[in-house]
Amino acid sequence: MIIQPEHIAPFIVRLMLGLIFLFQGYDKVFKIGTSQVVDTIAPAYRKLRLPHGLVVITAWFTSWAELAGGVLLIIGLFKYCTLYILGLDLLLVSLGMALLNPVWNMQHVFYRFVMLVFLLVYPADLDTITLDAVFR
Repeated sequence: MIIQPEHIAPFIVRLMLGLIFLFQGYDKVFKIGTSQVVDTIAPAYRKLRLPHGLVVITAWFTSWAELAGGVLLIIGLFKYCTLYILGLDLLLVSLGMALLNPVWNMQHVFYRFVMLVFLLVYPADLDTITLDAVFR
């Protein structure tokens, strides 16, 4: 198989997005800890009268989705399922931030969103540097 530039583009974007999510999830799960993440964000959401259980579940889901999703994107396994879950993660984070501050700075979410959409619309048959392609 000869690797063409159109095969490199999704590989680089997938690696970049995977690394961003991996390190973000790693910090939340292993450095900070999901319970500390909840303790940090819960007071703000308590003022909005959101149920504490919803805050806990959302913090746990986003932390682990980012960690596992980052790893899966890097190795190129279950790409579309992973992108759907990370898309849900971005929606939850965006909703959560918008609830706290309707005019919040999207600079940290927008580039993740653009890379995720790029990977969703890029033709799968050109994204060949993946474990998914090996098992196809």
